[in-house]
Amino acid sequence: MNRRFALLILGSAALAACTPPPPALGPDGRPLPKLYRISNADARRLPFRALDAVNALRQGAGVAPLELDSKLSAAAETHARDMSLQNRPWHFGSDGSSPIDRAQRVGFDGQLLGETLSETYETELETVAAWLQDPGPRRVLLDPQGRRMGFGFFQESNGKIWYTLNVGT
Repeated sequence: MNRRFALLILGSAALAACTPPPPALGPDGRPLPKLYRISNADARRLPFRALDAVNALRQGAGVAPLELDSKLSAAAETHARDMSLQNRPWHFGSDGSSPIDRAQRVGFDGQLLGETLSETYETELETVAAWLQDPGPRRVLLDPQGRRMGFGFFQESNGKIWYTLNVGT
């Protein structure tokens, strides 16, 4: 009987050790964010997840879906990396370039309608949701003239992520 009891206690302790600890909560009562690391596999899927999220929002707003555009994505990715080097989220490149300049530089043949950007530790889906709450980025995401989207990001070694999203005709 003692042997069974000891095994039961030992098994319970082993199971308790497997249970993850409850998340740490911030002053607002919400769980503190975990560091979001983008793996190589995720890096390839991330633009498509962002596109799906934006298109779901566009569908809800009754506007046509966007297609991922490799040229706009190249401009967005270059700018995300450049914002990291400048250590500030803004629409001008370190060389003074504007979003329109960068789209033209990569050979984009449409009209650039807008650019939205972020400096964050959040996922691309959380970032798209945050953009939707701000009137400027919301207009870019839901522009009815939009047909193509470019999406780029750069993650620093400390985990900070710089996102850029472009919408064009």
